[in-house]
Amino acid sequence: ILDSVAGFEVIECQSCGFNHVIPIPTLEELGRVYREDYYATEKPLYLERYREDLSWWESQYAIRYQAFETYLPTTRRRIVDIGSGPGFFLRVGRQRGWRTLGLEPSRQAAQHARELGLEIVEEFLTTENAASFGAFDVVHMYNVLEHVPTPRALLGAASGLLEPGGVLCVTVPNDYNPLQQILRDRMDFEPWWVVPPHHINYFSHASLQGLVRSCGFEVLEATTTFPMELFLLMGDNYVGNDQLGRQVHGKRKQLELAFYGTGAYPLLNRIYSGLADQGIGRECVVICRKPAESAATEEVKA
Repeated sequence: ILDSVAGFEVIECQSCGFNHVIPIPTLEELGRVYREDYYATEKPLYLERYREDLSWWESQYAIRYQAFETYLPTTRRRIVDIGSGPGFFLRVGRQRGWRTLGLEPSRQAAQHARELGLEIVEEFLTTENAASFGAFDVVHMYNVLEHVPTPRALLGAASGLLEPGGVLCVTVPNDYNPLQQILRDRMDFEPWWVVPPHHINYFSHASLQGLVRSCGFEVLEATTTFPMELFLLMGDNYVGNDQLGRQVHGKRKQLELAFYGTGAYPLLNRIYSGLADQGIGRECVVICRKPAESAATEEVKA
C-alpha cells in the first residue's frame, strides 16, 4: 500500500504493472460523475482558462500533429480523440486537414465542441461499441487512462479503432515520480496527486510504456511535459493555492512559447525526452504504433 486517501488505498499492483486504487469505482459510478457534472462541479473554470491559454494549447497541439504527420503518409489523416473535452485539439487537426471525430461523455464539453463545428459522440469508448465508430489512422487520449477502471481494456478498444500501422498517442499524469518523492521525503508534502475517485490509476513512464507494449503496440516516442514540481522544490508551493498555480503555469507557458515562437521546439522536445528517460516530467507521453501486420494476424486467428 503506497497511500490511503478518502477511503481508497493506492496499491503497487504487480499483476497490472501499474499503481491503482482499491476499491475500483464501477463504470456506473464513474458515468454519473463524468456525464452530468464533471465540468460544472470539478472544473468550473476549465473552459474559461482553456480560452485564456489557447495560444499555448494550440502550440502544444501543433507539435503533436507534426509528430503524427511524421509517422503517417499524407493519405492517412483520420483521427479520433477519446475524451475530446471542449474540442480545441480536434479543431487544430481540422485546420491542418484532418478528418476528426470526438468521443466525450460530458454533455457540457460535447456541446462546446459541437459549437466549434466538430462531430462529437457522447459516449465512453468500450470494446462493445468500438466497431461502430469506424476506422482511424490516429487515436488520441489526453489524460484519460488514469480515470478508467480497466486501462488495458480501453487500450484494446483503441487498437480496434486503428487501421494496421495506425498511431496511438497516450498522455497521463506522471505520478509517484522522483521529484514528488523528494518533496515527500525532504519537505513533508502530502501526496496531493492522489485524487480518487477521479484518478484511479497512477502511472510512471516505465509502467505506461510497459502497458502499451503488452497491448501489442510498438513505442515510437516517449516524452514528457514541463516538470511542474520544480516550482515546489524552489519554494513556490502552488498546491491548494490556485492563484499561485496560475502564476507558475504562466511561467511554464512563457518558456515553452519562447521555444515554439523561435522554431526551437525540437530542442525542447529533446530536453523533454531526456527528462522522460529519467522518469521526470509532469506527464508521461507515448506515441506508439499498431503493427502493420495486425490485420493478417487477426484473419489467421479467425
